[in-house]
Amino acid sequence: MHLIEAQGLRKSYGSVRALNDVGFTVDAGEVVALLGRNGAGKTTAIELLLGLRTPDAGSVTICGEPPRSPAARRNVGAMPQHTGFPDSLRVRELVELAAVHYAHPHAIDDVLAAFDLGALANDRVGGLSGGQQRRVALALAFVGNPRVVMLDEPSTGLDVEARRALWEQIRAAADETRCVLFTTHYLEEAEALATRILVIDRGVVLFDGSPRSFRERFGARRVEYVAASGERTVVTTDDTDGYVRELVTSGAAFRDLTVTQSSFEDVFLDLVGGGV
Repeated sequence: MHLIEAQGLRKSYGSVRALNDVGFTVDAGEVVALLGRNGAGKTTAIELLLGLRTPDAGSVTICGEPPRSPAARRNVGAMPQHTGFPDSLRVRELVELAAVHYAHPHAIDDVLAAFDLGALANDRVGGLSGGQQRRVALALAFVGNPRVVMLDEPSTGLDVEARRALWEQIRAAADETRCVLFTTHYLEEAEALATRILVIDRGVVLFDGSPRSFRERFGARRVEYVAASGERTVVTTDDTDGYVRELVTSGAAFRDLTVTQSSFEDVFLDLVGGGV
């Protein structure tokens, strides 16, 4: 049984088609990064998976159950892109409230410590900074020890230390019985964490595979050199050996030639046509 299964998802907002026949599965042990430009359909996909919106067509199951069913929700921990908490509740109270909905939650103090919230445990949520509230939202997503964790732009607003703590929790959360699906604009985060990459653009899936196959399929190397005129030339090619060979045999004068692998960001932008 797939922990997440989406089939033929379609969703429109007026004349805008946010998702067009999107389907994929996520299994235990996987950390899947859902990538795409702004407006590509990532958040809509997460909302459909969580049962926050209803698809126009297609279906979703979480651990074999409809996403709005109590059985599915007991297996999910989530952090939406935008959160709102009761201002008067204290941090510990809020985390405890989330924990009681799960059969085998983590220890509250352990989760507070993981997201550096121990010193804020008795503070009211309404008095926290935006970054601190993001850390509270992450604690709520993980405290239940859920089988499925879904995070929409979880690193937004976090400092470097908080991001590293999040990475540790994501790695720990994906094991033989659990999985993580997250969206991010930080492509180095996707490359560092994901066992699988899903790229959505204009509501359709453009790529579904491992980070390595992503590079191999779309990656190219960059040849840079300074021409005789003094102008720096940059060329992206799948055959750097052939390009350099032709450059040398042409007799053209050049200097400072370097060959580098395209970055993960370069590969992504080549795939979606630029713009994150």
